[in-house]
Amino acid sequence: MQAKKSFGQHFLNRLDIAESIAQSLTLIHDTPRVLEVGPGQGMLTNFLINRQKTEPFELVAVEADKDMVSLLHKNYPPPPPLSINAEQQGVKVLFEDFMKTDLTKVFNGQSFCLIGNFPYNISSQILFKMVDNRTLIPEMVGMFQKEVADRVVSKPGGKVYGIISVLIQAFYEGKTIINVDKSCFTPPPKVQSSVIRLVRKDHQDLGCDEKLFKQVVKQAFSQRRKMLRNTLKPFFLKDPLVLTDNFYTRRPETLSLEEYIALTQQIEKLRLTNNE
Repeated sequence: MQAKKSFGQHFLNRLDIAESIAQSLTLIHDTPRVLEVGPGQGMLTNFLINRQKTEPFELVAVEADKDMVSLLHKNYPPPPPLSINAEQQGVKVLFEDFMKTDLTKVFNGQSFCLIGNFPYNISSQILFKMVDNRTLIPEMVGMFQKEVADRVVSKPGGKVYGIISVLIQAFYEGKTIINVDKSCFTPPPKVQSSVIRLVRKDHQDLGCDEKLFKQVVKQAFSQRRKMLRNTLKPFFLKDPLVLTDNFYTRRPETLSLEEYIALTQQIEKLRLTNNE
């Protein structure tokens, strides 16, 4: 079955890489539920089902292409009806768009691990949806365009460090698992790929207003070549003298996560003072 451009499909053709991705989930023992996004022809699905034989867990796949759903139903059986001694083996396939899926309903409100060879055209949206639903998702393993993967795990000071780096790392620890050449896909994409793992941090309280934190980070990187004293002016219109501090001569890519939190706390404090 041919890949469809409308779904951003590029099918992995390396069994060893698919197996490596399936084995990279580390929290199945504690969270025996897995949601696969965009299974396509089911290569990764097959290795997840194989893993169920030794580590029983519930597997659900979300696929938006009806032709792929039909193929998955044909090749991979659904799990048997639950009984006291039954082991969950097989996959339940949901025919729907992941971005429209209510994640609180997939496993009846229970937490789950997220995995997939994600469609590159919505990969960033998938990550932000994961963050919005982070109370449900302790771990994610996924294939991304290498440029996106590098941004997610990048440390301060690098050219690719940016909005997605700070907002994901605020809640998850990340690392690159493997880099994947474009020749490992059919049809081959125009870009290189990487598999990354994200594990939710134990401490989720930033110590500042989360909505304001996101606004500050996005504003800081809105003109990444400019110093913070220029990009952050809208937050300090009532306190312009604050921007004379040497801290604001820095550029956004040089600030750590902790510094963005401290910056947000400063803005919160100034707003509180001005409202008194």
